[in-house]
Amino acid sequence: MAKLLVTGAGGMLGQAVAAAAEKSSDQTLALGRDKLDITDAAAVTAAIDQFEPDAVINCAAWTDVDGAEAEEAAATEINGAGAANLAASCAASGVRLVQVSTDYVFDGSATEPYVESSPINPQSAYGRSKLAGEQAIEAAGGDYAIVRTAWLFGAGGSNFVDTMLRLGAEREQIEVVTDQIGCPTWTGHLAPALIACAAANGTGIFHAIGGGRCSWFELASETISLAGLKAKVEPTTTESFPRPAPRPAFSVLGSERGDEAIVLPDWHEGLRGHLAAAGVIDSAAGAAQGA
Repeated sequence: MAKLLVTGAGGMLGQAVAAAAEKSSDQTLALGRDKLDITDAAAVTAAIDQFEPDAVINCAAWTDVDGAEAEEAAATEINGAGAANLAASCAASGVRLVQVSTDYVFDGSATEPYVESSPINPQSAYGRSKLAGEQAIEAAGGDYAIVRTAWLFGAGGSNFVDTMLRLGAEREQIEVVTDQIGCPTWTGHLAPALIACAAANGTGIFHAIGGGRCSWFELASETISLAGLKAKVEPTTTESFPRPAPRPAFSVLGSERGDEAIVLPDWHEGLRGHLAAAGVIDSAAGAAQGA
């Protein structure tokens, strides 16, 4: 048990972490951006000095991947400089920092899962901004865990699964890309893992994603099927569905950390958990399907 400070507590992941922390920590201070702007170094130091946490879990981030292409400086101010502020204050106070990072630090050209030491080569402004945060934390010299994750979905924020539910109810047909592969990760599984990481002793980079792998097409198809929607999911390609920011074709993460590795349940289980929590499927039925 510990005192935890959660930043970015108003976002999708931040809400899940704050809720899980309330159940598992001695005391939790969950601050949204309206209460703590991590780009304000003085405010960050004041928050840490006043609350005196054992660990900080940073969920504050610029998450608009496409928007970052036009506003890279603004994205880097939050994802890079903001993380640097937290790292400096935590290091000065002897506080452990858990930083959430992303698969976008890789270029997506691999054919085998990326492990923690795999070469980094971000192809997007968002990826570069998150890498800047990683590098600042490593340089600060404190006790830290950088936790890279991918394909997040959960309550309280915009995400692919909820978009598919909405489109599946509105349309007869949905086109989804088949040539991007990754590891869907439910915030309901990631949040407690981040809290456990805050209490652990391992320093460095960790990967934490839902077990298994699939394409966006497969994730959409499973979502529509479980929800009992009539829409037909049709395959398409990235080339046919251009976006401002390049998407990694292969975003499968693995781990080389052995006993220290963060292992989350399979993405199918996460999807059922999310749909059950949202009332889309019966929670008992979802559990039975996962058995």
